[in-house]
Amino acid sequence: MTEAIATPGALKRLADEGVSIWLDDLSRKRITSGSLADLVASGSAVGVTTNPSIFQAAIGSGEGYEEQLTDLAVRGVTVDEAVRMMTTADVRDAADILDSVYRATNGRDGRVSIEVDPRLAHRTAATVAEAKQLFWLVNRPNVMIKIPATKAGLPAITEVVGLGISVNVTLIFSLERYREVMAAYLAGLEKARERGIDLSTIHSVASFFVSRVDSEIDKRLTALGSDEALALKGRAALANARLAYEAYADVFSSDRWLALAGDKANKQRPLWASTGVKDPAYKDTLYVDDLVAPGTVNTMPEATLNAVADHGEITGDTVTGGYAQARADLGAIERLGISYDEVVQQLEDEGVAKFETAWQDLLDAVAKSLESKGVDAR
Repeated sequence: MTEAIATPGALKRLADEGVSIWLDDLSRKRITSGSLADLVASGSAVGVTTNPSIFQAAIGSGEGYEEQLTDLAVRGVTVDEAVRMMTTADVRDAADILDSVYRATNGRDGRVSIEVDPRLAHRTAATVAEAKQLFWLVNRPNVMIKIPATKAGLPAITEVVGLGISVNVTLIFSLERYREVMAAYLAGLEKARERGIDLSTIHSVASFFVSRVDSEIDKRLTALGSDEALALKGRAALANARLAYEAYADVFSSDRWLALAGDKANKQRPLWASTGVKDPAYKDTLYVDDLVAPGTVNTMPEATLNAVADHGEITGDTVTGGYAQARADLGAIERLGISYDEVVQQLEDEGVAKFETAWQDLLDAVAKSLESKGVDAR
């Protein structure tokens, strides 16, 4: 784990532009070492996101979890229960560290996200039940429950928001699906209002994935190999995200939204996810510097956070003036025979599969640890 950089100018400028900086990482060691508390105290991060891959890396190593694993083994819990007890404990502790930010921002920031079991991604009722259970287990007002933006996830988003639970919608790749996610959120707010729930207590973000779009489309552009194709590399992800922000501005100025805003509802903010650059040919701050817009969240792995702090180039809004160019870039890619719809569906399918694999790897690692203590938790 690298050392956190104390409050740098670039991160301050990013926050001044209306971008909330959340850390895309969590582990027991980060909590107990004071690393997370230092980032929060310095203002470098005002929220935390987790996912199955992050927990697989943290808990799979076993570092910091030995005592809890021993206690769980003695109790004879199942491996699924053990994983949930460890992950919710970390999220609860992180939520306590961020509580001061949560209170200072009236719930806007100071959030910690935890994801439903990725094996439930295509099961609506099970996702709702899991979200309610996670909310109860963490038992902190600043937790956000992550629900994937699959077809089955959409009605789950509506139902969970309708219960007054704050939601982080994850694995959004397509503009069409993003509009469906926003509609599901508004429907959830309407349900909550019908139930007499105070809408001001419900917050949500929509995690629009960035770098994976470039990774897949760049691969296809490289395979084409023409000058025209190669000139479009590195432009699809930014174009996609910018048009997502345009859709956000449209939905959250609609009459339907304004009726909810009158009852003190909160906008569902766009969250730029997967902002670590995967192609070393690109600047390591690309998906931060070039996605600055008010009312957004950028969740960064620590390497990206430190890169932005060190040499980020924050020059103001780099989104709202780029809609025409964004449409032109995606149109040019389509004309080369690369199907946008095919790419984003593939990325959604792969995203769910990757999280399922990471979750299974985590279950296997924990089962092995419990068995080493003389307990078969399978």
